[in-house]
Amino acid sequence: MKLFACQCCGAQLYFENVRCLACGHELGFIADANVLTAIELNPDGTWRSLAPGYDGVLWRKCVRYANDGVCNWLVRADDAHDLCRSCRMTRTIPDLSLPGHHDAWRRMESAKRRLVYGLSSQGLPVIDREQDPVGGLVFEFIADTPQQKAITGHSDGLITVNIAEADPVERERARTNLHESYRTVLGHLRHESGHYFWDRLVSRGSRIWDVRGLFGDDRQDYAVAMQRYYDQGPRADWHNGFVSAYATMHPWEDWAETWAHYLHMVDAVEIAGSLGLSLSTHPQGSTETGVKMAAPQGPVRSFDELLAAWVPLTFATNCLTRSIGHQDWFPFVLSEGAIAKLRLVHAVVADARSARPALAKES
Repeated sequence: MKLFACQCCGAQLYFENVRCLACGHELGFIADANVLTAIELNPDGTWRSLAPGYDGVLWRKCVRYANDGVCNWLVRADDAHDLCRSCRMTRTIPDLSLPGHHDAWRRMESAKRRLVYGLSSQGLPVIDREQDPVGGLVFEFIADTPQQKAITGHSDGLITVNIAEADPVERERARTNLHESYRTVLGHLRHESGHYFWDRLVSRGSRIWDVRGLFGDDRQDYAVAMQRYYDQGPRADWHNGFVSAYATMHPWEDWAETWAHYLHMVDAVEIAGSLGLSLSTHPQGSTETGVKMAAPQGPVRSFDELLAAWVPLTFATNCLTRSIGHQDWFPFVLSEGAIAKLRLVHAVVADARSARPALAKES
């Protein structure tokens, strides 16, 4: 994630903002350019952007922005779609007549937009069902019913998430019951996107044997592996080669957990670089120099650079969150085995970025 600023007054903005709190201008996100822009209403009901390079371009708010208040993305006025690129990928929303469902939906869509932004920023192919009706990426945000529990998961490009994950109380209860050290809506979406990209990039890609060499043979029976995990728990030595205990269930889950951690790393290091942070884990007065987190130009950064920035960043942020009584911001320690897997994910992403024109043509 990069740093955004209001084009009218220069105030810093969050990715999710719909209005500049300093000058009051309404805001909209232009997905094709990854630009959060101040906007002004035209007499004909369209909007104009104050961002450079968009003179004469007219915009509409995504319907989910204008009518539902769960989005902040823009659509070109001459686009036939009423929904923005992100909202078009949501196939099912919860029953909004029920208490709490609208707020849960808003939280889900907010996390999904961060996912879509991050994937696109890395040059990964984000293919929706309009582009690929069979295997394109699509989302369902659903709730438990008296007859059936909503299950979070992925199948053939469909990512389903139980909206209970958007309730901080329910999510914390699940995290505690499952003995997890970390659980967020964005983490879920990044994890499930890992399954999607396994199908799209790994299972039919040139690195499948490299992946199997590190993550294990994915052809083992998933149902058997899952039952064993829930009966016996994670491997006792999971800290030595996995990013999380859940990653020990099956190579597919190991990949998805590692993929999610990789996206966490990339996003956090990018915003730290955009903020111009310089960090060191050495005591004050030490002769050791810190790490300057320069923002990358585009999605390309070597894995060694990424890791060198990530280590002091996690230490610093854990110190900060502990200082105000919160749990660690990143409650994991990456072993050499986990780092090797993250490095391979980085290589797969680089391959996909290089092959993106060919992938887009095939789809």
